[in-house]
Amino acid sequence: MDVIPLPDLSAWQRLGGADTAAEIAQQPGLWDGLAQDLAQARERVQAFLGDCLNDPRQRVLFTGAGSSGFIADLVADHINAQWPAEVRAVHTTSLLTHPALYLQHDRPTLLVSFGRSGSSPESVAAVEVVRAQVGNARFLDITCNPEGELARRGAGREDTCTLLMPAPSCDRAFAMTSSLSCMLLAALSVFDAAPWPRRIERLQQLAALAREGLTQWDAPVAALARRPFDRVIYLGSGPLEALAREAALKVLELTAGRVLALANTPLGFRHGPKSTLDGNTLVVVLRSNQTLARRYEQDLLDELRRDGVAGQVLAIGPHADIGSNDDHSLRVPPLDDVAFVDSWLAPVWLIFAQIYALQRSAALGLTPDNPFPDGTVNRVVKGVTIHHG
Repeated sequence: MDVIPLPDLSAWQRLGGADTAAEIAQQPGLWDGLAQDLAQARERVQAFLGDCLNDPRQRVLFTGAGSSGFIADLVADHINAQWPAEVRAVHTTSLLTHPALYLQHDRPTLLVSFGRSGSSPESVAAVEVVRAQVGNARFLDITCNPEGELARRGAGREDTCTLLMPAPSCDRAFAMTSSLSCMLLAALSVFDAAPWPRRIERLQQLAALAREGLTQWDAPVAALARRPFDRVIYLGSGPLEALAREAALKVLELTAGRVLALANTPLGFRHGPKSTLDGNTLVVVLRSNQTLARRYEQDLLDELRRDGVAGQVLAIGPHADIGSNDDHSLRVPPLDDVAFVDSWLAPVWLIFAQIYALQRSAALGLTPDNPFPDGTVNRVVKGVTIHHG
């Protein structure tokens, strides 16, 4: 099979992957559009949040399921480190089964829900559970679908603020791509402690980096996906552990499980999971922009390359080596500003994983826009029965 460039939508149409390809490629433009939308929504969102983040009694729960849950994981610790409020990530899939572990009736709680469709059973039920079990609860719904259940049920409610993403981010394809990156960047922009103009500027800078990445990575990643690896391991530290989980999920989804994908941390990988390595394994280390974390990552990279067990070992991100030489690396400018902590940079590095999963799916002869034509896995989760305690 010939390498199919990402912008060649006619070729991707024939392969059943035009929507996925277009939705990956559109992300830099959507991030620019998101910057404009957030600038306009600033006063409304600030009025809703008020000064709650400066209240140590305030709890902020970021939530979602699957990829949306990984957004929560990516943002929570970064936001928690900046404010007196208690901020944490709780996937809806845990919140619904064990609400008593996560909810406190007598503490004010803001539930921030991420939802591409806004209609998954868990997303809707999580709002209902928090509203029923917390005395002073409010809800910020970050969603891509104005017709979804979150947006519809929150309309006109004083306790709810709905933040809609740019319309094209409501991905038509099976896998979440532009929806995820837009919701992630929206959350970072809304909750970061930096001045609003600086947050908007970050979005624009990241869009420029992503455009560079799309241009530089397309061909080498497509060539990489043609290699017959049947196992992919993504490794990331801190918030990038959630990025590794999302990257692995993209491989599992778009290859319909035919390529086994795992995620871990660079330090945790030695504690057993390293035994999964063999000559058919691709290892991708998602490099941190934090100096201390990079030292640990480099130790593992040196070890894996010295061992020579894995079929290939790559690094993605700052100080990375995508492809066989530096010509295929995305070199970022000096990142001295706190703006470019790992949570903010994550959507740029995620583009690599999205392209790889798309190209690997095509190389296996699958249809990336719908890798499960038999309906065993669906774009919007089905078959969930909500139980009440």
